[in-house]
Amino acid sequence: MNYKVFETTMYGDENGRLISFEKDVNCPFDVKRTFYIFDTKNDIVRGAHANKNSEFLLIAINGSCKIKLDDGKKQEIVELTNPYTALYIGKMLWKEMYDFSHNAILLVLASTKYDASEYIRDYDEYLKIVK
Repeated sequence: MNYKVFETTMYGDENGRLISFEKDVNCPFDVKRTFYIFDTKNDIVRGAHANKNSEFLLIAINGSCKIKLDDGKKQEIVELTNPYTALYIGKMLWKEMYDFSHNAILLVLASTKYDASEYIRDYDEYLKIVK
C-alpha cells in the first residue's frame, strides 16, 4: 500500500519547538495546497474518497485522529497522536479520517491544487477502477 508513517525532526529548546517540511527532505512533493480540518465531532467521518493525482502529508498538529487507508485489496488504520509524526498518502488510496479527539487539528499538505474532477467519491466506483 502506498503510504508511509514517519517521525519528523523537531528543533527547539525551552522557548518552544519547530518542525519544517521541505521537498525531498521530509516531504516527497512540492506543496501546492495546504488546509486543515478542525472542529470535527468524534462520530464524523471526513474524506471518504480517493484522489487520482494528489499525494498528501497529514499531521495531527493538535489532538489525534485515525485514518483508514484502503487500496481495494486491504485496509489499514493509522493513528496520528502528536505533531511530530506525519503520514504520507500516495495517489489512488481511499482515505477516511475519523475518531477525532476534542480540539483535534489535522494539517494536510497536498501535491496538487484543488480539482474536483480528480476525486473519486463513490467507493464502488473506486473498487472498479483499482481492480
